[in-house]
Amino acid sequence: AFQTDRTRVATFLLANEGSNRAYRNLEVREGHHGISHHGNDAAKVAKIRRINRFHVEQLGYLLGRLQETRDATGSLLESTMLVYGSNIGDGNRHNHDDLPTLICGRGNGALTPGKYTRYPPNTPLANLHLALLNNMGVPTRTLGDSTGTLQI
Repeated sequence: AFQTDRTRVATFLLANEGSNRAYRNLEVREGHHGISHHGNDAAKVAKIRRINRFHVEQLGYLLGRLQETRDATGSLLESTMLVYGSNIGDGNRHNHDDLPTLICGRGNGALTPGKYTRYPPNTPLANLHLALLNNMGVPTRTLGDSTGTLQI
């Protein structure tokens, strides 16, 4: 759909962290949510690590496909703004701050990849989404619980 310009927006949910989905293909028979509260149990930590690695490998596969797929202006990755992240910072502590979020692609020049940014504590994730909307040419003043826009 991106390659043929049928759409420029898509959402893909690889996993719901709140689910109790098992990952039998990774030899993880317990539910994802249950083992995320691992209590520093080494066996549970290893299982969460396997699940996280699997998710990042899927991201790598998608990024590779976007890079090798061409559209009218170059690779799809060059024209994409891809947000990869989690809605929980640490499942063991059950906290929802310091959310790991990765922005990939160049957004047709609106983004400069290859940098790490740490925002002040309690910065709403909606501030990032607001910045991305504005960088995509969708002028938006507020979004959800946003308190402003971020420099990205």
